[in-house]
Amino acid sequence: MKRAYQSLSLLMVIGLLLAACGPAETTGSGPYRITGSFEYTNSIITDYYTEQAVALVDMYGFVTRDLEWEIPVSSQTLGFLSLDAETMIGEYFLDLPLRPAGTQADVDNDAQAETGVQVFAVSYWPNLYGGPYSEGDDPSRGWPSYLASVLTDTENKDEVIGGKLVVWAPDARQSFPSGFGDDGLLFTADDPVAELPAGWSIVDLDQTPFVISTEAEPVLTLYEPQDVAIKDFSEMSYTDAFEAMFEFVSTNYAFNGIEGKQPDWEALYAEIQPRIDAAESADAPNVFWLALRDFTWAFQDGHVGVSSSDYGNQLFSKATAGGYGLALGELDNGSIVVIYLSAGGPAETAGIQIGAEVSEFDGRAIDAALAEVRPFSLPISQQSAVRYQQLRYLLRGEPGDEIELTFTNPGGETQSVSLTAVQERDSFSRTSIYFNAPDETYLPVNFSILESGAGYIRINSNYDDLNLIIKLFERALKTFEAEGVTSLIIDMRFNSGGANLGLAGFLTDLDIPMGQLEYYSETTGQFEPEGVRDVVRPNVEQYRFEHMATLVGPACYSACELEAYGFSQVPGMEVVGMYPSAGTEAEVARGQILMPDGIFMQFPTGRFLLPDGSIFLEGVGVQPTVFVPRSLETLTSTEDVVLQTAEQVVLGR
Repeated sequence: MKRAYQSLSLLMVIGLLLAACGPAETTGSGPYRITGSFEYTNSIITDYYTEQAVALVDMYGFVTRDLEWEIPVSSQTLGFLSLDAETMIGEYFLDLPLRPAGTQADVDNDAQAETGVQVFAVSYWPNLYGGPYSEGDDPSRGWPSYLASVLTDTENKDEVIGGKLVVWAPDARQSFPSGFGDDGLLFTADDPVAELPAGWSIVDLDQTPFVISTEAEPVLTLYEPQDVAIKDFSEMSYTDAFEAMFEFVSTNYAFNGIEGKQPDWEALYAEIQPRIDAAESADAPNVFWLALRDFTWAFQDGHVGVSSSDYGNQLFSKATAGGYGLALGELDNGSIVVIYLSAGGPAETAGIQIGAEVSEFDGRAIDAALAEVRPFSLPISQQSAVRYQQLRYLLRGEPGDEIELTFTNPGGETQSVSLTAVQERDSFSRTSIYFNAPDETYLPVNFSILESGAGYIRINSNYDDLNLIIKLFERALKTFEAEGVTSLIIDMRFNSGGANLGLAGFLTDLDIPMGQLEYYSETTGQFEPEGVRDVVRPNVEQYRFEHMATLVGPACYSACELEAYGFSQVPGMEVVGMYPSAGTEAEVARGQILMPDGIFMQFPTGRFLLPDGSIFLEGVGVQPTVFVPRSLETLTSTEDVVLQTAEQVVLGR
């Protein structure tokens, strides 16, 4: 599998388990074509990849338990894959080479040096970077486990526990394990062994002892790992589905044990479970959905969520339809001021002016009033981002609602007025984190040379056709280089994430260490590392610019933050923003849950740590090195002050 897929933690595999008796053997002319199929529940492969294939993949990295072993291009044999996204079924065929170029491994445990055999698995193998093979900027390390012909144990370092291997022996004098041995691991000293026929054969690890087949056209199923598969509780009752969801989430939630992130599970269950019972007793889908929504609102984690519903949309529309014709912002000094007035709206009519400082809301200090607001945009990872949304939702209500606002106009006296909400959304839109976002983004990456002469790249998505994203990004760099552009701005502000592509590798010849992924292990009862620490490695092609800036903001989530962090570590790169990125960083592929009534829920199950044990990016985000000041001038401006600041930075103005 390719590098980006490994960063999703779907491709790390380790071990085979073998039994103790000699293998049974069925004779034949030897395999020459492998066919097969697979079913998948998680649409990640069609969400991210458009150039699909399977491959015969060298398993030498597993034989030696070397997660950093780079699979040689010479050993990769590609096969044809047809995917049906509607039925979520893949079918493939792969023709075996007459003489493979894999890595020989002596696995017979007889203490004598022999030629050995070549060990392969068939695996899903989509194209990410330029060519179809995994090499150059698109290396694959370790061994495959996602949609592979072997089954792996995620609870035990992805040791192989079943499925089928494809093995090639140069002659009939080679031996191969016939069982897992007493330690339950493959390719270890206690493995029993048996002779292999010369040429190709298929080893079935699900038989005791292993069965060797030389069938001409064997059929090999590729397996979606259970940890990645959608957790489907949709056919259960409301109460049973909630119990199953709660058991999974409370055990596997990524930030269990992290102060300020782990919910009070006992209290949360006591609050929500009776509401689930009530929904079932009354056969009330809306009550069920609302209980699940409030369950997610107990988390301080932007990766936690529940799909919306017609009922949820109605609640939102009703609660936010009315406004008072003003929007608030918080200055760097902590003052809450009016930054927007709708012409002829209630606030302007009452005499409130731009820049008015608000001190009280309905007779309470403004800070106390804000603390009570529960934004519909919950859950949110950063407290500063919660505060931002509280400022927005404080001033929303139903038309006809009345509030009292105490304020001081610039140069004026403190006064209080009563305001009545009217049907309006302009004030709400004005403070959206997507304000000034581009209206149309038909491509995942857009680029241009600004009038100032700076090269500008906006990465709109890390989700839409990863191959295209990389090609467009590099095309921008090539174009700027050809045009003699010396200053570069990379805009990550309106990118909701997907997969980290390590694009910073085009801009530096240094490794950029990232976080170490961990998952909860039921075997050990604690979080355990998954694979090795992620690293953004230098690309083969390198591009250099004298001055560089990356733009971040609160609408940059998840993999966008990983990408932005990589850029931030490029020598000479400045990070420009009025706010940091969202601080929403975890791995969610294993936390997809289908509930009754077609409701989807998501919870992160993988967390990223730094060597000192601290959480990587979650709750913190990518912090600007150049903060755009939150002044009355910048908060009231309708121009892109962040981009303007970045231009000044890279052009030395």
